[in-house]
Amino acid sequence: MLPANRRATWLPNVFDDIFGTDWWSETLNSAMTSTRPAVNIAENETEYRVELAAPGLNKKDFKIDLSKNVLTVSSEKEENHEENNDGYMRKEFSYSSFKRSFTLPDTVNGEKIKAEHDNGILTIHIPKKPEAVEKGPRQISIS
Repeated sequence: MLPANRRATWLPNVFDDIFGTDWWSETLNSAMTSTRPAVNIAENETEYRVELAAPGLNKKDFKIDLSKNVLTVSSEKEENHEENNDGYMRKEFSYSSFKRSFTLPDTVNGEKIKAEHDNGILTIHIPKKPEAVEKGPRQISIS
């Protein structure tokens, strides 16, 4: 039998060799980052556009709120799957959620915000107020 001090160093090395040194942290990190969708934000003359990449989610899975110029997009999804075949049972479940908030400038028209979902992309159109839209250069006469 090995002395106690050799057992303490030998045992973790066996697990590291079998499972890999970073197996646990890689698993946790990939699970955590997969639930937070990537976001693109674009601006043109008339609106801001926010695009969230959320494959696997449907439009009913999203909730969009606007409160005091803070736009919040969130989702909670729970799935359960059970299979009984030829004397064996397999049961799987998963849960994912995220919440993203964006502070909007005072120049947006919150009453006319629209959202659409297509092919795993949630797009939110945030129009600017008419007075915030640049009308282009104009010449000013001198009196």
